[in-house]
Formats: sequence, structure tokens, C-alpha cells
Amino acid sequence: MISLQNLTIKQFHQGLLRKEFSAFESVQAFFDYIEEKDTKISAYLHLTKDLALSQANKVDVDLAEGKDLGILAGVPLAIKDNILVEGEPATAASKILANYRAAYDATAIKKLKEGDAIFLGKTNLDEFAMGSSTENSAFKITKNPYDLERVPGGSSGGSAAAVAADMAVAALGSDTGGSIRQPASFCGVVGLKPTYGAVSRYGLIAMASSLDQIGTIAKTVEDAAILFEAIKGKDELDSTSTDYGGVMINHHTELNLEDIRKLKIGLPKEYFIEGLDKQTGSAIDEAVKLLKSLKIDFREISLPHTKYALSCYYIIMPAEVSANLARFDGIRYSRMQTHAEGGQRNSASSRRRSALEEIYFRQRGEGFGDEVKRRIILGTFVLSSGYYDAYYSKAQKVRRLIKEDFDKAFKEVDVILTPVSPTTAFKIGEKVDDPLAMYLSDIFTITVNLAGLPAVSIPAKKCKINEGETPVGFQLIGKPFREADILGIGRYYENLINK
Repeated sequence: MISLQNLTIKQFHQGLLRKEFSAFESVQAFFDYIEEKDTKISAYLHLTKDLALSQANKVDVDLAEGKDLGILAGVPLAIKDNILVEGEPATAASKILANYRAAYDATAIKKLKEGDAIFLGKTNLDEFAMGSSTENSAFKITKNPYDLERVPGGSSGGSAAAVAADMAVAALGSDTGGSIRQPASFCGVVGLKPTYGAVSRYGLIAMASSLDQIGTIAKTVEDAAILFEAIKGKDELDSTSTDYGGVMINHHTELNLEDIRKLKIGLPKEYFIEGLDKQTGSAIDEAVKLLKSLKIDFREISLPHTKYALSCYYIIMPAEVSANLARFDGIRYSRMQTHAEGGQRNSASSRRRSALEEIYFRQRGEGFGDEVKRRIILGTFVLSSGYYDAYYSKAQKVRRLIKEDFDKAFKEVDVILTPVSPTTAFKIGEKVDDPLAMYLSDIFTITVNLAGLPAVSIPAKKCKINEGETPVGFQLIGKPFREADILGIGRYYENLINK
């Protein structure tokens, strides 16, 4: 059996070219491993076996014919189940989409198909990406590979767990307020949230359109960069996407320490506060010390409007949720095979009333979970007459102030270093009945989405599954379209801790 342990994109590519294994053999080995491992972790909602084996056959034929293979050719990936893959289920972990199959490919998926990447399956998430623990899925609870009693984070918990447990080489996720970075931190992998507009959102089931961004989850910073490079760029089907003008990290060359030393790193005092647990604080301190030993210039900075970020986010995001989820009206995306049940109706009016009750109460009422309903109701309230100016309009003004804080800080520094989450992975069920405690898990990540900036979660130390350690990540935030800066520092840090 092919060894799947710690297989990176580059290692897979080299093994394929050396014909140490075929793409078909590797896919079969991954499915065998998933069948054994995922019974405990529950990272996947659906396996796309027919598609994966078909894709693998194509790669093997191209290799046999001597065609040049791109670096992602044959690489087995996991895809979050709110990203459309044509012909495959796309449930967003919600009962209301239980019977839905995607009619087209998301642009990011189309680009990966052009690079001959292979899709193993669709991963679990919090329903419609609303949550921080992957406990809000309508179908199953994903466990953290490092401790099966703990959450993997959310909402991209399935993707992060699949990569951490070697059930995929890398994965796609989506990030609206930390949904890639927080699970990456909890699962000891790398999670990149690109600049807003750097990756097309076409084919991503929308949650909050001004905040959502498709990003990458991988075992190494280099892999996250390779996958990002494949999916970035302007898309005519997404008017918010843009031509990527940023300088990309070159994964073919060694890093130059002198270039890294030219970058100034800011430490915002508002992020290093009470409430940061001891293990997380200690790991972040060690990461900062290690980077300082390279003679990188660190400066204390201030992001004064950070204290309003959580309130601001939980007004803007639910408002957009309320608008986006209105399309799931029980008619276009029915979760049942038929609307007609029961005996004969006594009159036309009773039939109409019964049909409406069935659509709204049975389709939407039973189709949406509690957290989704909570956010729809909150969003509808803040957009309603008499409350729009009091809440939504003010939140947008605060959002602008938060962005201005970052603009001012980036005149002094090139990169900002912060924690990803106040705590390490918490126990399953620990916060499920306390929404506010759950929302606080995103307190260090939501500002990045509000400002549209790129950020990456990097494991602060090496951890191995089954050795009793709990992963901790730190966050690097960059200037717009300067993914190269945060990935460059992250890659150099990764090289240091892996020595």
C-alpha cells in the first residue's frame, strides 16, 4: 500500500513522475484509507469515487503518452461541500439541500480540473458555513484527528480534519469570518484566506457575499501557495473578482532570508489580551521569539476599533445571510420528492393554505437548523424598517473604521501577527448551547474579512497525532494582494520548526 503519511503536493508530483505509483493506485489507496479512518473522524459527507477514478485514469494516460503534467496533476483533494462540483451532491450540510446535485462547476473547481487535480469527495461543514465547530452540520459531527473528543473547528472543519488525518493531500474551504484559519489552527495544518476578490466566488453557495472567500487548506505553506496559485484570478462570472496583481511566492526556488528580514511585522496590542488561554499565548510567544531570532523587525501597533469588530460582524453577516438564504424557499431547492401528502382537501382555499404551510413550515422550518434560523431572524431584524439605520448602517460605518485601522498600520509594517483563536480546540458539546461563547472563537479572525485582507494560519509548533499534543496556530495578516509576504514568512518559519 502506498504510504499516505505527510504526503505533500510536491512529493506526490515527484512520486508520480518517477512512476513510484500511478494516479489510479493512489486514489484507490486514499479511498481504502478513508474507509478505515473516517469512520471515527467523519470528515467526509460524500465520496466522489467515480469522478476521482475517471480523473486518475486521464492523468495516467497523459503520463504514459509523455505529456507534461502540471504540479497538481493527479493530486487527491478534498472539497468543502458548499463548493459546486458538477453532477455531485452539494448540500452545504443542510437538510434543505439534501437532494441537490450541482448543475455546474465552481470556477475554482473548473481551474483545478484544468490542472488535472483529483477530487476525492465533499467534506463536512457547519450548515451553510455558519459555525465555528462543525457541530452545526445536519448530517454528522466531525471530530478533531488529534483528539476525537474535541471539535476540528469550523466551518471548514471537514476539510481541515481530512488534511490533518492524511485523508487528502490538500483541500478547499471557504472563509467568511475565520472558517479556514480557525479549523486549520485547531487541526495543526495551514489555512490561507486570500484577499477578497483574489479567487472567484462563482459556484460557492453564498453565506455573506461581501465577506465570503474560497481558500486553501494544506499540510505546508508551500502547498497552500501552490493550490492558491491554481485558483486565483479574474472571473467574468464574479464581478467582485479581480486580476491578481500580487507577486506570488515561487515554490521552485529557495527562500532568501534577506528578503524576509526586509519585512516589518506588527503586533497589535488589542489582540494580546486577557482571555487568551495559557497554551495559546505561550505558543504564540515562542513563535514570535523564533522569528525575532532571525533579526526580523517587530513593532507594537494599535488597531483601536478591534473591540467593535464582533458586534459589527454579527450585524453585517446575518443581514447578508438573510438576503442570500431567501432563495431556499422550498420550491426551487425542495428537500422532498413531492409536496402533496394527506387526504383530499375540502376547498381550493384550504389546498392553497396547506401548500403554503407545507412549503414554509416543512421545507424551511424543518429544512434549516437552529443556527441558520437564528442568523436569518437576526439579519431580517437588522434590515427591517426602523432598525436599518440603528444597526446595519452603523455597522457598515464601523467596518470602514476597522479597514482604516489596517490601512494606517500598514504604513508602518508589512505584516501583522496575531493569534488565530483565543483557545485551542474545545470539547464537542462544550459551547453548543452558548452561541456567544461560540462566536467569540472568531474574535481574532473576523476583522480580516471585514477589511478584505489576506491572512494565513500557521502551526506554531510541530504536533503529531496520537501523541497527546493540541495544535496551536498563529495568524499572519498581509496587505491586499500581498499573499507572497505572509506565505514567505510562514514558509521560512515552517522550515525552522521542521529542522
